[in-house]
Amino acid sequence: MSTANTIGIDPAALFAIRDLELRARVAVEGLWSGLHRSPLEGFSVEFTEYRNYSPGDDLRYLDWKVLGRTDQEFIKKFEDETNLRCMILVDTSRSMKFTSGEASKAEYARTLAATLSYFLLQQRDVFGLGLIDRDLHQFLPARWRPGQFKRLLSLLSMDSEGKETNLGNGLDQIGKLTPKRSLIIVISDFLSPPEEWEKSMGQLIAAGHDVRAIQILDSAELDLEFGKASQWEDLETAEQIYIDPNEARSAYKASFEAHQLTISRTLEMRGIRHLIAPTNKPLDFVLIDLLRRQPLKGRVGL
Repeated sequence: MSTANTIGIDPAALFAIRDLELRARVAVEGLWSGLHRSPLEGFSVEFTEYRNYSPGDDLRYLDWKVLGRTDQEFIKKFEDETNLRCMILVDTSRSMKFTSGEASKAEYARTLAATLSYFLLQQRDVFGLGLIDRDLHQFLPARWRPGQFKRLLSLLSMDSEGKETNLGNGLDQIGKLTPKRSLIIVISDFLSPPEEWEKSMGQLIAAGHDVRAIQILDSAELDLEFGKASQWEDLETAEQIYIDPNEARSAYKASFEAHQLTISRTLEMRGIRHLIAPTNKPLDFVLIDLLRRQPLKGRVGL
């Protein structure tokens, strides 16, 4: 399915919703709508046993013969259908506060994290959260328990001090706190040099984790459409810099493309899937792209 031919949720309309939980629900509804129009119908896996029906389960897998004989509702369980354990890491450093439009990178990232978590909640999967700037400053272990989603929303809603980035430190700490093999989704602008986090990413891969990187970028960072010349503040160092976008665009574009190429090659070398998410891209498109790149075992979903 091509997202270019599908109408997604307008980011401006989505971010106009103040409540983070409601915003996540709306985005997931858009995701399901997109998946239903896509060719992702599921996977060929072997049936092994039954489990009790739960509200929200796909009725296609309800065993109607058993229902007729016993008046009990059972869902066919499949070999590859296992509870997924997911840890979502969100970069909350200073650079994530940048915005040129409707939502900052930080707001987009926390909404994406909430949406992913709500999606996993609907699939009865296990999820947790880590917030990173120069280290791991908030951590919610991946668990399945009542109130887990509310706890995650509470952490995402906290104001961040926005310290400088040291993604590697946070990833190292997550590795120590996540002993079981997990899907680890890193949500960041990845503006720090790859050499600062490459080794840490590699250690997570070596430990058996499935690591995926979602790079959040403001649309202005992609084309340097910042308007007229003016003083700008480096969000990482607080240094004041005078920039004329018309004069700087060519040099910036070359530098940015070189940085992006380095990131892509670094992640590819480690076998880490890399998805770029501009803040003007519909959130449901980002999630569908994540599914299309490599759906996880036995599910139409993460």
